Amino acid sequence: MSDIDHKNLMKIALEYRERAYVPYSKFKVGAAVLFESGKIYGGCNVENASFGATNCAERTAIFKGVSEGETKIKAIAEVGSLEEITYPCGICRQVLCEFGDEDMVVILGKSEDDYIVTDIKSLMPGAFRKENIR
Repeated sequence: MSDIDHKNLMKIALEYRERAYVPYSKFKVGAAVLFESGKIYGGCNVENASFGATNCAERTAIFKGVSEGETKIKAIAEVGSLEEITYPCGICRQVLCEFGDEDMVVILGKSEDDYIVTDIKSLMPGAFRKENIR
C-alpha cells in the first residue's frame, strides 16, 4: 500500500466531484481509480430524470478504465459529502469486486487530508465473484 499516493487520489476524486451532474439529488460524488497499469481514471455521478439511468462516480471511473483496456484495480478513492464519509453503494461494491481483488485499497474521505483506508473485503464480505460461476 505504501506505493499508493492516497492524497493524490483524493485530490483527483475531489476534482471529479465538482464535475458531477446532480440536478435532482444535489449530492455530488467523485472517484479516482488507480489501475494496475499505473493509470488513473476519474469519474463523477451523472443523474438522469429516469433515475434508473443514473450512473455512480465509481462505476463511471471504472468503466472509463475498462473501456481503455484496464482490467485490474489497484486502488480507488471516493468523496461524496464533505461533512461525513460516503461509502460506495451495493452495485458499485459488486463492480469493484469484479475488477479488484482483496489487495485493492479503498480510500473514502471528505478531503485530501481527511480520509480512511479500508479494503473491499471489509465493504463486501462474502462477495459474489467470477470464481463463483461454474
